[in-house]
Amino acid sequence: MAFVLNIRRIDIDTGGDTQVVLLRGRDADAFGITPGDRLQIRYQQRTITAVADITHHSIRHGEIGVFTDLWRILKPTDGQTVTIDVLARPPSIAAIKKKLLGKEITASEIHSIISDIVSHRLSAIETTYFVASGYIKPYTTRELVGMVRAMAETGEMFTWRRRLVVDKHSVGGLAGNRTTMVAIPIIASLGLLIPKTSSRAITSPSGTADTMEVLAPVSFDGAAVRRIVRQAGGCLIWGGGLSIAPADDIIIRVSRPLSLEPYDKMIVSIMAKKVAMGVRYLIIDLPYGPGTKISSLVEGRKIEQRFRDVGRAFGISVRVKFDRANEPIGQGIGPALEARDVLRVLQQKDNRPRDLEEKALGLAGELLELSSFCTTGKGYAIATQALRSGRAWAKMQQIIKLQGGNPLVDADELLAGTLTADVKASATGRVSAINNRAIDEIARTLGAPDQKRAGIYLHKKLGDRVKRGQTLLTLYAVTADRLALARQALRLHTIITIGR
Repeated sequence: MAFVLNIRRIDIDTGGDTQVVLLRGRDADAFGITPGDRLQIRYQQRTITAVADITHHSIRHGEIGVFTDLWRILKPTDGQTVTIDVLARPPSIAAIKKKLLGKEITASEIHSIISDIVSHRLSAIETTYFVASGYIKPYTTRELVGMVRAMAETGEMFTWRRRLVVDKHSVGGLAGNRTTMVAIPIIASLGLLIPKTSSRAITSPSGTADTMEVLAPVSFDGAAVRRIVRQAGGCLIWGGGLSIAPADDIIIRVSRPLSLEPYDKMIVSIMAKKVAMGVRYLIIDLPYGPGTKISSLVEGRKIEQRFRDVGRAFGISVRVKFDRANEPIGQGIGPALEARDVLRVLQQKDNRPRDLEEKALGLAGELLELSSFCTTGKGYAIATQALRSGRAWAKMQQIIKLQGGNPLVDADELLAGTLTADVKASATGRVSAINNRAIDEIARTLGAPDQKRAGIYLHKKLGDRVKRGQTLLTLYAVTADRLALARQALRLHTIITIGR
């Protein structure tokens, strides 16, 4: 049975994690609606699904309160009438329970879960339970393939008229390591198609999308992406701005508060977007070691096999490159600081981080060889020539311009006006350890990734000689309060250890 109520805007944006509407208590009682019930709300030709919440004062009798994010979808006028139906619990709930009990779920059950996530028929709590179910019992290969297919097919799919559609992706978890933003223009400058979509940070102070956003907008619709890739041969965009694998970005939002990212969820997230973007050759950068997402090479090998198995099911050639990670790659941690490192490499500045350059060249070379663009052993030299000659920087300038940024940006202009504080060495010796997790904690305390210019710059790396009083690292923040918080946090977290 349908009910009719007058719609009223509640000027609060919930962030889209859960679609919630408000009913007056007496109205809810009359309609037999209890908190948590799912409602279908129809206004003219538009329909949304939302969860009912009850208020006794915020709205009047006969009204339904709709928050700003849902208001933008329905596009009504205050006081207009909407029709409400109470929905039954979706069948996907039973499938989530089944997985929580450690049982394998079928392709159709997986599709129902992903479809309900995309349609907002599952609440944030229910979606979180689904994400957490991957911790209880790892997904089988069949489940992984089913998840990737469902996530790709419930969003926009891209096809290209080129055979060499390639990509490079890092699993993340290592501070800095912004090799993607160096490798993509190298590859695109050589004529291969590389439509790169990236995520925002989940557990780190910056993701590739957060860093690229310092240089240019990263949120585009499908038509704009096709135009950019057609002209430049590549792009560096945020996947969440598209409707590719839309369930993934909802899952990322519910995962972020607890920095929750099971390995299987990571594999599905990456591969679903590669399938949706029509990628045929893929290099995976997999850092491992203390303070990263993957603790050991043994775990890394298991993940490698899962990537290969899933790739095979979709005709994607996958190669995983392992990197024993004892310290960050590059010197900047945080969106603007990482963007500065990237530009210093592409612009071939004397003070460029050589470890970032070397790793990016190695990954680009591997991708050239995997795609048979060149013979084995030739990729690194070809990638190096593209970087040294300026071709890669010219390609990056083209991408930045097409995405609406300033192609004349200089590396050393990005941090102007930022507040800084140096952290000095308390003893003479040699850098014996760098704590990746402490770097993440302090950088996020400083405001990264939301505050683009916040972060940490490392003046010293493993093995470097240090004299007492020398600067080890510099903190960057937008406000003095953030700097003060970071200084307090440094009493609990040691970033750089000095040994004798």
